[in-house]
Amino acid sequence: MFNALNAMGGAGQIDRTVSNNTNTGIYCTFIVFGVLGGAIVNLFGIRWTICLSGLTYALYSSSYIYYNHTGNGNFSIATGPILGIGAGILWSAQGMVMMSYPMENRKGLCISVFWIIFNLGGVIGGIVPFVINYNQGKGNQAKPLPDSCYIVFVSLQALGALCALALSPPERVIRCDGSHVVLMRYTNARQEALETVKLFLNPWILLLIPLSLASNFFYTYQYGPYNGVLFTLRTRGLNSMLYWASQMVAAYAVSFIHDRDQFTRRQRGLVSLGLLFLLTNIVWGCTLAIQRRYTRGADDTHLTNDYPGGLIDFSESSRAAGPMILFCFMGAVDAHLQSFAYWLIGTMTNDSQMLARYAGFYKGIQSLGAAIAWQLDAQKAPLITQVIVNWVLFNFAIPFTCYVAAHIKDRSDDVVDRPVDDWLLDTRTSKLEDDYYREI
Repeated sequence: MFNALNAMGGAGQIDRTVSNNTNTGIYCTFIVFGVLGGAIVNLFGIRWTICLSGLTYALYSSSYIYYNHTGNGNFSIATGPILGIGAGILWSAQGMVMMSYPMENRKGLCISVFWIIFNLGGVIGGIVPFVINYNQGKGNQAKPLPDSCYIVFVSLQALGALCALALSPPERVIRCDGSHVVLMRYTNARQEALETVKLFLNPWILLLIPLSLASNFFYTYQYGPYNGVLFTLRTRGLNSMLYWASQMVAAYAVSFIHDRDQFTRRQRGLVSLGLLFLLTNIVWGCTLAIQRRYTRGADDTHLTNDYPGGLIDFSESSRAAGPMILFCFMGAVDAHLQSFAYWLIGTMTNDSQMLARYAGFYKGIQSLGAAIAWQLDAQKAPLITQVIVNWVLFNFAIPFTCYVAAHIKDRSDDVVDRPVDDWLLDTRTSKLEDDYYREI
């Protein structure tokens, strides 16, 4: 729902300033709590951390109802840091589940299944504004989302958060080969703090920093200066739906590369990265060609942009086909990038606790890039400059990522799962822990 709202540009508002500043606040705290998120999840489990974190998304969306009525963006901006805390914890829990639950030869499929479910929310979120605003016509005057749209978003987000309480505890989850998902080890705040610091000393994780920075940087441009500027309100909703639907298809397609048993994992990683490199550069090349046709958006005039012919409506097939198809390909490339990044991290270990930390670190660095990108747009950086920065940043990450992919092991380091019964009977003293692992 959050993605669908932001994909419309300005979180459904005409002026993107409030949304840009709110998202900057989100990603600034996301940086910190992304890195700390793995430790928090390891200490408190996934059910309540996901539930409470999910409710921060509902708070964020509800703030725009207040903004619609008062024109005061302070409440929306204040919800940004709160959501950043929730998002950092939620995505750490999500990453741990997605990368540690499946067997090694099915991690690509599990990532794609998550991405399909995840983007189904974006599709539904795109349908809502499209249907509600369908009768507004294709007029050139930009309009904000009505309260009814935001109410639907808030309701779905709150429901989704509460559904997290129905999750089975990870220690009860067993893979189809009979192995336990979670390595039941004693952990505490001191140990988690030490393990978090170690992330900054891990050379393989550090090599992925450029890719992490680039992996959410482009959302600002695609959501705002592209979809939020070029299209009518109802078409922005339709575009959002198609964008996330394209991600669902692409995520499923790329899983066949990541799980192809006929090739080594190293070969799969290099092929996936090569395809990602090719497709991303094609997309940014086409984007640059369209961007050169306009320089500003509707928020500058409150009426229209300077794109030839004004705002694009889906009913104008000759004008809309190219830009709308390109937006779909932007979504497909995003799904490929995210799926590849998670799959690559998932090849490093099968340890659920480590994967929670790795996922949090990835999201934290990713959020640093996003915070910079949202502020670039908030400071009204030239749109063509934003395109070039995105393009250069992605290509800068390729050599580092390629080096990591070239050193993928065919099998991750084995992790010995501790029996659940022993864990439940354990008094959790450090001496018993030492004795247990010494015995193994």
